[in-house]
Amino acid sequence: MDAPATLTVDLSALAANFHALEAAGGVPVHPVVKADGYGLGAAACAGRLMAEGARTFFVARTSEGERLRAALGAEPLIYVLDGCLTARAARLKAADLRPVLNTGAQLAEWRAAGGGPCGLQIDTGMNRLGFRPEDAPEPFPGLEMVLSHLACADDPSEPMNARQRDAFAAAAARYPGAVRSFANSGGAFLGPGYAFDALRPGICLYGGGPEGRPDPRIRPVARLTAEVLQVREVPTGETVGYSRGFLAGSPRRIATCATGYADGVLRAYSPKGLVFVGGETRPIVGRVSMDVCAVDITGLEVAVGDRAELFGPNRMLDDAAAAAGTISYELLTSVTARVPRIYV
Repeated sequence: MDAPATLTVDLSALAANFHALEAAGGVPVHPVVKADGYGLGAAACAGRLMAEGARTFFVARTSEGERLRAALGAEPLIYVLDGCLTARAARLKAADLRPVLNTGAQLAEWRAAGGGPCGLQIDTGMNRLGFRPEDAPEPFPGLEMVLSHLACADDPSEPMNARQRDAFAAAAARYPGAVRSFANSGGAFLGPGYAFDALRPGICLYGGGPEGRPDPRIRPVARLTAEVLQVREVPTGETVGYSRGFLAGSPRRIATCATGYADGVLRAYSPKGLVFVGGETRPIVGRVSMDVCAVDITGLEVAVGDRAELFGPNRMLDDAAAAAGTISYELLTSVTARVPRIYV
């Protein structure tokens, strides 16, 4: 596809990461494909993961589950992490979706609609979603999975990981026969005591490292590139971009690249952002604009029509995120709909 900015998704790398997570945990992997597969396209990513053996998926919203069901057909199990919100039961049932129940009110709503297969979330310390262990309900018909979520899995030295694991083990013991899902991407690499019955990874599938930095076990999946629209010589003393964001201390050669914050390239890339262009890693200079950014290509053979890589195999996702003062999750999910997704 000929477009000024493109997001290329390597489905073979996605599959390799899926199997790396399987090997790390030694249990089945239930992929998280919420937020449109972390911005990469839930239907395409889940379809490939099904081909690799995945049969259970997680989304956040009912609407995400409805779209995924339409894309994947009747075979896979699809859990909705939001749970059974008010007046959502009929929609969940119509699309054969399984709510992850988080409160007594949600449980009552699901039961009033006739119940059926569902999950139950136990809050083991994150204080986000789920029943506190002391408030968790008695076993009930239809409960097929019990889960919790690690708050600090990206830091293996954090004592809270073990506290949450032990709290989850105790709570899950109340529900014999239910699948126990605890470890997220980072948790998959914390050791066998964290795996329980099924992993529930997200970011590592899509190329982010389990500790928020590049990891040799995880392959890059997404590659965001932008076309060079213009190359110009900027004399000493002149500035580049809004608010005179960059001052040329010497003659510089500048490439204007076709991507900006309307494409999801965070304005926070200024002034630490780097891209891979002309065989080297070079800095973004000046302010990121809505549709373009400027890159210092002094001394490089770069021409109009060449492409700069914002993140990908030459500019790792976690490193790019750190330069913007954020995390890989935000970088991926910020890529907007006007950037075509290309699957290879």
